[in-house]
Amino acid sequence: MQNEEKFRIRQETRLRNTLIGMKNGFLEGLRHPWKFLLLIPVYAAILYVLHKPLADFPTLKDLLWLPGLFLAVIGTGACLWVIGKPLQAKRVMNEFSRIGLVNDADEPPLLLSVRKDPKNKKIREYLFDGNGVSQTEFENSLTDIEAVLDLSVISFLPVNGKRQILMRAVPARGDLPGKVMWNDAFLSDESFALTLGEGYAGAVTLNLRESPHVLLGGSTGSGKTVLLKLMLYQCVKKGAGVYIADFKGLDFSRFFEENCTMCYDRPSTKAALETLMEEKERRLRLFRSADVVNIDEYNEKTGKNLPRLIFACDEYAQLVAQSYGSKEEKQLLQTIEYLTESVARLGRAFGIHLILATQRPDADVLTGQIKNNMDHRICGKADATLSTIILGDGKAHELIPKHRSGRFLLGDGTVFQAYFFEEGSARSWSGMG
Repeated sequence: MQNEEKFRIRQETRLRNTLIGMKNGFLEGLRHPWKFLLLIPVYAAILYVLHKPLADFPTLKDLLWLPGLFLAVIGTGACLWVIGKPLQAKRVMNEFSRIGLVNDADEPPLLLSVRKDPKNKKIREYLFDGNGVSQTEFENSLTDIEAVLDLSVISFLPVNGKRQILMRAVPARGDLPGKVMWNDAFLSDESFALTLGEGYAGAVTLNLRESPHVLLGGSTGSGKTVLLKLMLYQCVKKGAGVYIADFKGLDFSRFFEENCTMCYDRPSTKAALETLMEEKERRLRLFRSADVVNIDEYNEKTGKNLPRLIFACDEYAQLVAQSYGSKEEKQLLQTIEYLTESVARLGRAFGIHLILATQRPDADVLTGQIKNNMDHRICGKADATLSTIILGDGKAHELIPKHRSGRFLLGDGTVFQAYFFEEGSARSWSGMG
């Protein structure tokens, strides 16, 4: 008698759980009639299992509640998933039509699939058949796409030729933080990788072994001075020799003055660049004698730790600004530009790097020889013209809000919020850089 009571309770529990699952599916079906129609055969199969006489299976009676519950949950979920995909695709196509992202026949791109990025679950990858709509047209409609889909788009990439477009994005509520304080725990273990900030795909890094020279630009208040200090702080921590040209003489704290060679005028800057070129010649002789071609090979083969050397300038335009001074002053300026060009052309293999920060790196500021050798471009908030000068396109103007200091764009399209670093100070981003 006691066993029959337990069996009855189990049967009632099985029925109750199954009916709850069916109820939830029914409520979802009321919101989407097509889902409701697809659920009918699933419900029929569930009810068939439920009506099976338990007496026919006396040895398995304790487990018979599982099939019904399993079919209710799995079947309902599968139907909702199957129907949800076409409905989502239809909604996206309607939104694209509304914003005018269509081909010549007024057909919008077709959403083929949505999946999570395998490496970062926060990122969604939306695969579209472009229907003749190009990647450029997607990029030109970026702001509208983000608004109608409530997303923050990371990138558009052509796949399978150029017919299909892969859009990587995160929910708008998952946008980058406004401010992230630097912590030494963020230091990268990778050889000479500098951690810059938080991007949509996680921490953003720059490796001087791969991109030896860096151009950092942006309008006043974009935060480039703070980002420059963050990079140089990590260079010092990693054992590099750092030379800093700072004509304002106010932005670099005691930490840098104690650990770096500071240059506050043109003569000391010229002397620093000459020192770097002399070291280049010395390293050339060392590499030849060791039969190696770069600093990494030399250190690995000899077991020595030849340090990397960094020359950084906080406002390069001020360093090379033309003046109506004496012939000697003009000659000094020409020498500085020539030495900077030499480091840009020859420094890579010898572990000698340039990091130049300036507001507007046009032809009046950077010679073609220097700019062409700046492998890595970083741009803060900027208008379309300034963004084009720094990156070659106007994307920084489109992707970085005017009010957002500390937000930067890399040349490869990566947007990130730079870590806030101000040695010995708690000043905000406002007014810096």
